[in-house]
Amino acid sequence: MTVVGPFGLTVRDQALEADVQAGLAAVEEGLFEATKSDVPFITGAAQHLVRAGGKRFRPLLVMLGAQFGDPHAPGVVPSAVVVELTHLATLYHDDVMDEADVRRGVPSANVNWTNSVAVLTGDFLFARASQTLADLGPEAVRIQAEAFERLVTGQIMETAGPGEGRDPVQHYLDVIAGKTGSLIAVAGRFGALMSGADESAVSILTQYGERVGTAFQLADDVLDIASDSHESGKTPGTDLREGIPTLPVLHLRRRAASAEGTAEDRALCELLDGDLTDDARHAEALAGLRAHPALEQARRDTVRYADEARETLRPLPDCAAKAALSELCDAVVHRAS
Repeated sequence: MTVVGPFGLTVRDQALEADVQAGLAAVEEGLFEATKSDVPFITGAAQHLVRAGGKRFRPLLVMLGAQFGDPHAPGVVPSAVVVELTHLATLYHDDVMDEADVRRGVPSANVNWTNSVAVLTGDFLFARASQTLADLGPEAVRIQAEAFERLVTGQIMETAGPGEGRDPVQHYLDVIAGKTGSLIAVAGRFGALMSGADESAVSILTQYGERVGTAFQLADDVLDIASDSHESGKTPGTDLREGIPTLPVLHLRRRAASAEGTAEDRALCELLDGDLTDDARHAEALAGLRAHPALEQARRDTVRYADEARETLRPLPDCAAKAALSELCDAVVHRAS
């Protein structure tokens, strides 16, 4: 029984463990190679978050998906590098938009340098991902382009907010499916596709990736409220401070507006509507949400999406990789526990 990678997936099959570990090591080498530049300053900025580490959740999913074909096929590792580079690029941009101070336990790029450097570094990573992607063929380019459109659309939808009459919770879940689920779906799809797995496996792993990706983001929402910075690698309540309505907050607001809403619910909503750049008010809001049933409701939603992801795996043949993908659902839920 071995823990694979910082995400904490336990693999019970030695052959699978060896393949996954070797694949992730090759991806790590690929990430450093892809972020090198002839300009040392660019190399330092581009490798800032690579060196900070991370869960490498998307490359892990590529490696597991590849087990349903030839895991050593030449396109498997490069496709994992593409997905992780794309993810890293979005983090640089997200930190500028959110005015974040910490990412993965280190100062965010916008704090380390400037907003302009962070945005341009993200663009540099997108460019390097595109270069690698071009070698994987037009189908891979199309898949990535469609996912990137969904990712950006999700970000825009989040910025614009729900339209009049639109349920904010459902709007948010649609945002998450675009912003996070789309790229994680590509990770499962690339793993199966690049390994030569059959069309059924490609479709199943794409659907699995979208659902487990949504669960993964919802777990992050819970962590933003419930964890300390040591556990999450970023400042607790970052989304809260910036007024970004994550799922626990949306559940609180729905409850406060309903017939079941209490004076305490409405008071907490008023606190959230105030100036949370004030440290004392921010701490009070965090404490209130940590004690509120809305947080537990968000945890239940996380479990539901993880269970749906596990259910999509049912038609796949029983094997060590299928068991690991199922356990990955448990690992995602455990983060929110």
